Amino acid sequence: MTERRSPTIRRRRLGAELRQRREKAGVTIEAVAELLECSASKVSRIETGHTSATVRDVRDMLGIYGVTGAECDELIQIAREARQKGWWHPYSPVLAGAYVGLEAAAASIRAYEQQTVPGLLQTQEYAQAMIRSARPDWVAEEVDQRVRVRLGRQSLLDPDDPIDLWVVLDEAVISRPVGGDAVMRAQLERLVEAADLPNVTLQVLPFDAGAHAGMDGTFTILGFPEPGDPDVVYAENATGGLFLEKRDELQKYIFIFDHIRAAALRPEESVALISKLAEEPLWKWRQRGTAST
Repeated sequence: MTERRSPTIRRRRLGAELRQRREKAGVTIEAVAELLECSASKVSRIETGHTSATVRDVRDMLGIYGVTGAECDELIQIAREARQKGWWHPYSPVLAGAYVGLEAAAASIRAYEQQTVPGLLQTQEYAQAMIRSARPDWVAEEVDQRVRVRLGRQSLLDPDDPIDLWVVLDEAVISRPVGGDAVMRAQLERLVEAADLPNVTLQVLPFDAGAHAGMDGTFTILGFPEPGDPDVVYAENATGGLFLEKRDELQKYIFIFDHIRAAALRPEESVALISKLAEEPLWKWRQRGTAST
């Protein structure tokens, strides 16, 4: 797999590299800030990848740390790449956090979803209905922009350079008719088609599994191809989500995901269930049952 040069992941890697060089040189963040005539918080945010660093800032930092030659040139090149704009930049007003940029560079995604189909597998109509319902305060233009980003992200499943996607869906996801009967049936058919891709594994966690390891909420584990880019967990919420990068946090979520997929139906059983619901939806059965009482 070729590395996807996402500016978000390049900024994250640059920050980690700069932190390592600073610690190796035995220099404090406060000392660097004083020499650069900036705040310590700026240096800290550069090291955590939350703020872009100018090429001049990086060159000055490396000078402080005694880094020269090819090593210096490589890090300055990363700094230049980190300041480029991703394809999603025009839509930044409706995007929260850095998730899209990290996803664009990932080699693998492992996700557990409790309420909705993951964005990478959504149809346009499903995405529109879901976003309108979840964000009733947004005007039509904001909804359309978010849908365009969501559809653009699906290029990660293209066969030329596909991401490895493993998703476990709670049965509630395929039982709730988002957008109405026709939209949801089409969405279920889309899931069946996606599950046939060699890089996509889809499982359903059935209601009868009872209590399970993922009851604390939806999450995604992003894995990256380069050793210098550690994996990250994204726990989504209404305000955008939380990124977890510590080793113990990552191991905890890997443990949870392993337990969830072990409790879920096997991939072939999951696809059979989704196909069945596309033909005879659960919400139709419930409507008939309600009418007869």
